[in-house]
Amino acid sequence: MKAILRTVRDRVWRLPGAIGYLVVGGVTSVVALFAVIGLLIVAAFCLIGVGIPALPEAIRVVRPLVSFERRRAAKQLGEPIVEVYQPFTGGLWQRVATVFTDPANRRDFAWLVAQAVTGMFVAVFALAFPVSTLVQLATPAIWQHVPEGELTSFGFEVNSWPTALLSFLIAFPVGLLTLQIPVVARWQALLARALLGPGEGVVLADRVAALTATRGAALDAHGAELRRIERDLHDGAQARIAAVIMQLGLADQLREQDPEAAQGLVRKAQDTATAALAELRDVVRNVYPPVLSDRGLVSAISAIAARSPIPCVLDSSEVGRRPAAVEAAAYFVITEALTNATKHSGAEGISLVLGGPPELLRIEIRDDGVGGAVETYGGGLAGIRRRAEALDGSMVLTSPPGGPTVLRVELPCGS
Repeated sequence: MKAILRTVRDRVWRLPGAIGYLVVGGVTSVVALFAVIGLLIVAAFCLIGVGIPALPEAIRVVRPLVSFERRRAAKQLGEPIVEVYQPFTGGLWQRVATVFTDPANRRDFAWLVAQAVTGMFVAVFALAFPVSTLVQLATPAIWQHVPEGELTSFGFEVNSWPTALLSFLIAFPVGLLTLQIPVVARWQALLARALLGPGEGVVLADRVAALTATRGAALDAHGAELRRIERDLHDGAQARIAAVIMQLGLADQLREQDPEAAQGLVRKAQDTATAALAELRDVVRNVYPPVLSDRGLVSAISAIAARSPIPCVLDSSEVGRRPAAVEAAAYFVITEALTNATKHSGAEGISLVLGGPPELLRIEIRDDGVGGAVETYGGGLAGIRRRAEALDGSMVLTSPPGGPTVLRVELPCGS
């Protein structure tokens, strides 16, 4: 009984939205009917060659209607419906060929026909059933105030209490039909999704293309990282170690002739070796910060926030350990973002939020600076995007002139 009452309550709650959806569908049904007639006229003229140049343009004209219905159905179902069309490129005959070879065009036409045939009738019933239910319920209260012969109910005249009571009882089965309107609205949205959604394999192909692109970007980023490490080692630690070897060699030659000079060279070699060790530690830290494995992501980020020249407030409630690759990517994303904010934002404060469920790590970095941040090729923001997309994540940057600048990064943590 409770389940039935819950279902009725849910249907009543969704009834106004469902009626609105079907009524708008009735309007699009009329437009779809004219669109079908127009396309058939163009197709008829194509038989004599006159309508061939107009065919691609006719398809373009009906697409806004189809796109509108696609958005409506997606909102009704609570899930996106991807729009995938082959572009109209090349000469006339190539564009005409695209009209017939693109399966999305055939699916659009099928929806136009289905909507033109059914949409108006469904809209009429979506309005008629609720109104009829209310009229039947009100009949016992109004029949005496209506002139005789003017009030009828389902084919019989209401002119007495028995007929008024019968009209009242008819309201209940009509009301049950009214409660089915949300179901019909969902069916109509499902039909739109089935006809207007991408064809079989299109989403998978797009996904493969996206993964191929992100894999290429990840390989490029990995190659750039290797070149940076090689450059740091060659120009820094390797040069200093070579200097240590030379200084120790000279000190060995001067050890008997000039012990004081040899001792100075040894001390200088020691200082150079210390600097080389520090540079090696920096290189290792940039490859994978030891603090991540020792203390975890939150502690590592807390240390970064504490050292930030701009006051940084960290909110990292309930963020546990994540996979090493995700923690490393998050560490470098936050480090790069704080570095960019320090150099360019002119901000007085930064807020950093870490969160998300176990399968997803969300990062939000907000500063109150001048705004106007733009992602450029080879820049720090582009590097952040590459790191996120390499893990099948995403980056969204919002930075209007005058601020604030908000950077949101999501990193999946699944296997």
